[in-house]
Amino acid sequence: MDDLQACERGLRRAGLPLLIEDYSAYEDIFTRAAPLLGLVFVGQAFGAIDLTWEWWANVLAVLGGIGILFGALAIVNRRGGRPALSLPARVGPTELTLFVLVPALLPLLFGGQWRSAAVTAIGNLLLLGLIWAVVGYGVLWIVVWSVRRLLDQLATSFALLARAVPLLLVFSIVLFINTEMWQVFSSLSDVQVVEVAVLFIAVGLVFIVARVPKEVQEIERQVGEGPPLRTRQLVNVGLVLVIAQGLQVLTVAVLLGAFFVAFGALAVQPEVVESWIGTAPEEIAGTPVSVELLRVSGALGAFSGLYYAIAVLTDGTYRDEFLEEVIGSMRDTFRLRARYLALRGVRG
Repeated sequence: MDDLQACERGLRRAGLPLLIEDYSAYEDIFTRAAPLLGLVFVGQAFGAIDLTWEWWANVLAVLGGIGILFGALAIVNRRGGRPALSLPARVGPTELTLFVLVPALLPLLFGGQWRSAAVTAIGNLLLLGLIWAVVGYGVLWIVVWSVRRLLDQLATSFALLARAVPLLLVFSIVLFINTEMWQVFSSLSDVQVVEVAVLFIAVGLVFIVARVPKEVQEIERQVGEGPPLRTRQLVNVGLVLVIAQGLQVLTVAVLLGAFFVAFGALAVQPEVVESWIGTAPEEIAGTPVSVELLRVSGALGAFSGLYYAIAVLTDGTYRDEFLEEVIGSMRDTFRLRARYLALRGVRG
């Protein structure tokens, strides 16, 4: 049993929890998140507050809300044969329904705040969905795994940059010293600049995801041991690839954005920027870095990341290098899976 649990921990730490047999949303996801759900559950007692009331009335409402929450929890626990105020040992459909609906009732009971009640219920559902995605597919462990490989990814990124980015740099520098570029992005709000950056990121993500199924098939062909991966297990492996490549693209975008900030601070004087945009640049704490410079550099960094994402998909040498690294990292994980399946008596 200890060996079996050790194998399961190893699969989780590799960002591949769905390779565990009989992986259950209730047992392996929501039950593990029970402390967080409990904290949110208690915190939502403040949903009984009505800002139009006196302070003492709100205090009484919060105390009443806490009583209702704990009363509902006690009923569910007693029906399950547990101590009244304990965290459930297993979070099942009843506990999840309690988590979503009972806090949403408080704004209705205390002030008839139906909009607040609807927002609370929807927010709780979204939180459960986020927990299911993050914990269920091992997103946090995948990020940790990818960060550990970040230095190697940087080396690979610079190797490809030496081949793919020189023309991009020349083109980007021309854009950077272009009057229209500064006029466009200096006129945008911070929110609009973020929206443009998110658009570039989303397009790059589409290119990465489009390539993933073929790469997952190649990984399974080379290192897969035991029975073929099921659909959700293939999705889990694909998520590892998407996050690993996404971090690599993000690193390149941030580095190039930082380059343009440094280049602009050194080479583009405030008088020049003022002649381009018609007003004096908004300097940050008396430094050569201005708000306008950050906006333009951020936009060019995001565009460079999109270009890089496309370039790596069309560069056969890079694809081979990246897959070789990932396959090498996953080979031990699939061997661990084979050992785990043998311990469970599962045959291919």
